[in-house]
Amino acid sequence: MSTAHVPPTNLGTLVSLDVREAWSHEALSFTPWLATNLHRLGEALGISLTLTGTEQSVGAFSADILAVNPEDGSRVLIENQLERSDHTHLGQIMTYLAGLEAQTIVWIARDFTEPHLSAIRWLNQHTVEPFAFFAVKVRAVRIGDSAIAPLFDVIERPNDWERSLQSAARERSGASELNAFWRTWWTHYLSRYPNEGERAYALSVRWIPIPGTALYVSQYIAEDAVGVYLRGDRGVARSDTVALLEPLIPKLEDRLGAPLGAGSKPFLFAQKFPVATRDPANWDRMADWMHTIANAYVGTVTAVLGEGP
Repeated sequence: MSTAHVPPTNLGTLVSLDVREAWSHEALSFTPWLATNLHRLGEALGISLTLTGTEQSVGAFSADILAVNPEDGSRVLIENQLERSDHTHLGQIMTYLAGLEAQTIVWIARDFTEPHLSAIRWLNQHTVEPFAFFAVKVRAVRIGDSAIAPLFDVIERPNDWERSLQSAARERSGASELNAFWRTWWTHYLSRYPNEGERAYALSVRWIPIPGTALYVSQYIAEDAVGVYLRGDRGVARSDTVALLEPLIPKLEDRLGAPLGAGSKPFLFAQKFPVATRDPANWDRMADWMHTIANAYVGTVTAVLGEGP
């Protein structure tokens, strides 16, 4: 005997609330909450997000959230508004784009004006890969007396975003293999030089701070070489770092044994050791070279800064 389906009678109604009922203050409430709940935004965008930092300084401004997509190492800038979109935030986003080397830009607001949506569309149409711009509307909802729930509605995204996600999914196994290789390499490096850290990152670059400065020595591993270079802090333009070091450049070039170098990326006084990095038989030589050069850079830069021009 079949039983007739009885329509449910206790379904609730989804009610939209003022976002201020969930987060009373943008910087003090919403940004800290989002920083610890980036997976919710990531689900809406279709990408993974790992927090790098909040309130990252770029000139006179501070970017709300900086994250990284662990699947490809790309940087993600997130700018928040609990109000309607405005020109000020659009301008700040363009400033952060240049200063923080971000590839994915996410603008979150309570609502968006059509001119600002048009601006996001224009950016997606006139910038080349891998840049991607998103306009995301944040909402607060509840059913009955339930807890307030956040919702992220993606209003604007790159035209081929879904296709890009599908392509990324196909390539994910390769990316995972590369991440595993990097982690294995840094584990080997740190086992050989345990005083240099405890955590082996699944990234190609490792940063060493130079005490008392905003400078870093970066160690990196590529397919056919390992290398070392000097750079400024995140968000600091290459030109600003070069200007800071300007009177010391001849002395640094002489003592480091490497030219300042040209280009737009923040790589200064770069050196590399060509080697087949996938062959574990080379790893001890790679680690020893990287350790020796990086520590020499830290000592040399510290000494030159102390001496002056």
